[in-house]
Amino acid sequence: MIAGVGVGGLALALTACGETPAAAPSASAPAAGSPSSSSAAAAGGELAKTADIPVGGGTIFKDQKIVVTQPTAGEFKAFSATCTHKGCAVASVENETINCPCHGSKFKIADGSVAQGPATEPLAAQEIKVDGDQITLA
Repeated sequence: MIAGVGVGGLALALTACGETPAAAPSASAPAAGSPSSSSAAAAGGELAKTADIPVGGGTIFKDQKIVVTQPTAGEFKAFSATCTHKGCAVASVENETINCPCHGSKFKIADGSVAQGPATEPLAAQEIKVDGDQITLA
């Protein structure tokens, strides 16, 4: 027993703190016209159409654990969808940040850098290829 907390209480406390990332929400609902986050996209396979990624925002692809953003018109970036704080899956892209629901970390859509902690490390950049209106994993 740890400081008067039984095993069940400890498990609940760890879950509440995000120690079990599988329990955390992992993706925001796609906006109307957005691709499903369950799209199968192996390396070289189509991930999305450029029109599916909003300017000043982004889309989370849960199965691929990737976030594709469009900070300015025609500029596409991709980052890991795993928060660098405790490993939770990010859940939304709003107000030009990629947001983690576990502890409130926010990352800038332009470069993945930390906009608000507790995370201290940026999201890892991911390789994508934009060819015409197609975005694929590199």
